[in-house]
Amino acid sequence: MTQIKDIQPTEVWSIFDEMLQIPRPSNHEDKIQDWAVNFGKKLGFKTVKDEVGNVIIKKPATPGMENRKGVVFQGHLDMVPQKNSDKNHDFKTDPIEAFIDGDWVTANGTTLGADNGIGVSSAMAVLASKTLKHGPVEVLLTATEETGMDGANGLKGGLLEGDILINTDSEDEGELYVGCAGGEDANISFSYSEAEIPNGFIGMKLSITGLKGGHSGIDIPLGRGNSNKIFFRILNDASKKLGVRLASVDGGSLRNAIPRETFGVVAVEEAKVADFIAMVDDIADAVKKELSATEPFMEVLVEETDLPANLIDEKTEANLIAAIIACPNGVIRMSNSMEGLVETSTNLAIVKSDASTKTIGCSCLMRSSVDTAKTELATRIKAVFNLAGANVTFTGAYPGWKPNMDSPILKVMQDVYNNKFGKVPETMGIHAGLECGILGTNYPNWDMISFGPTIRFPHSPDEKVNIATVQKYWDFLVATLENIPEK
Repeated sequence: MTQIKDIQPTEVWSIFDEMLQIPRPSNHEDKIQDWAVNFGKKLGFKTVKDEVGNVIIKKPATPGMENRKGVVFQGHLDMVPQKNSDKNHDFKTDPIEAFIDGDWVTANGTTLGADNGIGVSSAMAVLASKTLKHGPVEVLLTATEETGMDGANGLKGGLLEGDILINTDSEDEGELYVGCAGGEDANISFSYSEAEIPNGFIGMKLSITGLKGGHSGIDIPLGRGNSNKIFFRILNDASKKLGVRLASVDGGSLRNAIPRETFGVVAVEEAKVADFIAMVDDIADAVKKELSATEPFMEVLVEETDLPANLIDEKTEANLIAAIIACPNGVIRMSNSMEGLVETSTNLAIVKSDASTKTIGCSCLMRSSVDTAKTELATRIKAVFNLAGANVTFTGAYPGWKPNMDSPILKVMQDVYNNKFGKVPETMGIHAGLECGILGTNYPNWDMISFGPTIRFPHSPDEKVNIATVQKYWDFLVATLENIPEK
C-alpha cells in the first residue's frame, strides 16, 4: 500500500509524514519547534527561535536570482486537538494516525493537522530543495496560532528582511486570498450556589453527540448544529414543563471549533422520568428534521446515572438557560462587498460548569471583516449575559486583513496560475483569522497573499486534505518562486 510519505509530491508529503509523528497541540509546541530549528540548522541555514516560540529560517537565493524580491513563507506549527469521544488519543504524546482514503488523506478519529501542516511542509520543502530556482527565502513558523495567535502577536519587527509574505494557511486550491476577518473572544462566567436535590428525584445524563463541528470561521455558513444550543433547547422545555434541574454541563472544548458534543447531568422527578424521555425524543426528532441536510449523524441520548451531590441553584439555572437560548450564534451578516463571504459571525463554543469553583464558564469567538460590526456584536453578547447576571470580559482581539486589489504579488500569481493551468484563480477573502493582519502591523512594507491546497472540515475529526490539490499547490508554489519580480 502507498504510504503517506510516498505520495507525490514526495518533497512535501515526506515532511508532512514527519510532522504527523510529532505531538503539536496548541500550547504544547516545544517538540515541533525543536524539530523546525533542527531542520534549518541541519541544512546550514541561519535559524532562530524567538522569545515567543516563532521559528525563523533564512535560505539565500540560488545563483542568478539574488536580485529578486525576498519572499517570506509563513505558516503556524500548532494544530487543533479534536477527537471523537470514543477515541483513545493523547495529543500531547501520541502521533496522528493518518491514512489514505481514496482521493484524500485523513486521520483515524482525530484532527489531521493538515491545517497548517501541509503549508508548513511545503515551506520546509523549499528550504530542503537543491533544484528549485528562487530569490532570497525566509520561512516564518509561528507559535500558538489556533488559541490566540500568540506567535504573530509577539513577533518583533526587524527580524525578517523579505518584501513579500506568502501565507500558506488557506484551504481551497485555485483561490488566492487577499483579506480575512478579525476576531475577539467573549469570556463569560456565572457564579452559582449549590442547591439540595429534592426528595424523589433521580439522576439522568443527557448527551448530544454525532455532530460534525468544524472550523468556526470557514464552516460557520454551512448551517451545522451547535451541541450547546441543542442541549439548552431541550433543557429549557424540560425545566419549565417538568421541573428538571441542572447539576452540571460540559459542552465544547475549543473556542474556534463549532461544538460537536455536549454532556450534562440533570435531576428528574422519578414520576416524570417517562415524560422527560418522551420530551427529549420529541425535541431531538424536531432538531434532526431541521438539520437533516447538515447533521445526518446527530444523536441525543438520555440515560439514568448516579444522583449528583448537588444542583446549580434555581435562579442561576434559569438565567443560564435564558442566556444560552438568547445568545447570538452562527452567521450574523453576509458581506456586501464580496459575494458569498460571511462578514460577521459568532460561535457559542464552550459551556462548562466547575463544581470546585461553583462557576459556569462560556466562550464565544466573534469574527468580522468590519471592526464596527464586531464591536456591535460584542455589545449584544455582553448585554444578553449581563442581563442574566454573568460577568463578561473580552480578550484576544486581533485585526482583520484589508484586501489590496492592487497587490503586485496578486498580479504575479494570477498570471502564473493562468499560464500554468489555463484559468485565472479566484480572488477571495476568508472568514477566518489568518495571521496576515497582525503580522502586517510590524512589517507594513509586506505585500501579502495567502493560498493552499484543498482542506475540508478543519478543527474536527473529519478533517481531510485532497491529494491531487497538494500536487497542484506545490507546482504553483514552485512556478511562483521562479517568477518573483526583481527588486
